[in-house]
Amino acid sequence: MRKNIKHIIPFLLILFSTSCSGQDCKTLNENFANYENALKVIKSADFSFSDNCNTNKSSWIENAKYYSCDNKTGYLLLKTKSKTYIHKKVPIEKWNEFKKAESFGKYYNRNIKSRFQLVL
Repeated sequence: MRKNIKHIIPFLLILFSTSCSGQDCKTLNENFANYENALKVIKSADFSFSDNCNTNKSSWIENAKYYSCDNKTGYLLLKTKSKTYIHKKVPIEKWNEFKKAESFGKYYNRNIKSRFQLVL
């Protein structure tokens, strides 16, 4: 019986780690059914780069996260009190500028909004 357990445990660990990990971002299906589905898929995918921004100084942006596969472009998720906005193919340079902006809202409105929208 102990021999079987020794063989089963590694198998279960491999099975558990592969079944719980997110989808590889390079094979991410971008045909999302709706906004909620897009958020779920993006947040659960395995990106090679992800970053958060402390937006405490903003009056309306509660959180900002960036996810990228290639460290060139990626998804920007911007959370407000009413909604989380998803922006696609945002250059990493724009993300880095956003994080350093004096005003997150002004930077967002001038450089990201309406330029990198996720269209369903």
